[in-house]
Amino acid sequence: MNYQDFTKNIVEADDIVIFSHVNPDGDTLGSMVALYQIIKNNYKKEPVMVVAGDIPDIYKFLPDISKAVTFDKISKDKVFSLAIAIDIAAKDRMGMGTAIFDRAKVKMNIDHHKTNNGFGDYSLIRPEACSAGEILFDMFEELGLSINKEIADSLYTSIVTDTGGFRFENTTAKTFQIASKLVEYGVHAGEIARYCFESKPKPMVLLQANALMNAEFLENEKIAYTCITIADMAQLHAKEDYTEGIVGALRQIKTTEVAAVLKEVTSQSTKVSLRSKHVDVSKIAAAFNGGGHAFAAGCTIQKPIQIAKDKLIEEIKKYL
Repeated sequence: MNYQDFTKNIVEADDIVIFSHVNPDGDTLGSMVALYQIIKNNYKKEPVMVVAGDIPDIYKFLPDISKAVTFDKISKDKVFSLAIAIDIAAKDRMGMGTAIFDRAKVKMNIDHHKTNNGFGDYSLIRPEACSAGEILFDMFEELGLSINKEIADSLYTSIVTDTGGFRFENTTAKTFQIASKLVEYGVHAGEIARYCFESKPKPMVLLQANALMNAEFLENEKIAYTCITIADMAQLHAKEDYTEGIVGALRQIKTTEVAAVLKEVTSQSTKVSLRSKHVDVSKIAAAFNGGGHAFAAGCTIQKPIQIAKDKLIEEIKKYL
């Protein structure tokens, strides 16, 4: 897909829907809102924003995020003229929204995950970009679209969260150049950092502390992992997104080469988050039909958490 394809499809669409991925983070939500705003302000059309899961409290400051709906609010027979997947590595990462996406007359896929197979009629995949927000910023500028402070805030949120506050390996000189331009548009970097990194609810902090205290270490502490059960979540009154940040904390340990968080979804399903410093964990995730980036990936293993743990550890050891 080229940038003119984006304009052509927006102009021709009678109605538009934008999808986030499941367990939405700052990149997919910030990018979704930025797309919503750019289309509304520049093309005078108001898309529907669909989130696959609850919006984490820390991102509720995003402008217009309250207008986002869950997939069950969309008619089962609704056929949109244009559906846009943003920051979604694989089509099934839209959750139950996949069926709505598939029914659309035109399907667009904008992403930065190297494991994205280019699903959709039009795909713009840039694995070298730090975030989906970086891709959108380049496209908005190239098309001469008007960017206001709200759009800049949304794009900055995408970039600052997916780079871990400009600390991850995906941070480049271009990342800082874009961030600088967004600040010129009015972004208050310190304020957004406080929202995204320093506004955790108490149950989230307690869950993370509990998970880290129960962490296990293998292979001369090169592997660091922790398991979070449904009972843990209930005991600490934790929401689904409260596990965010735990795997990064495990990666920070000096000896860690691969960090993993296993979260019990059901008695037969386990969600896995992977991080590393040097190992390509997207290959580990791919063994379980997952994907992501070289140093940040994930998957879901359709096994009880203890069996999933054993299978995951076995796979990780192959790459050490």
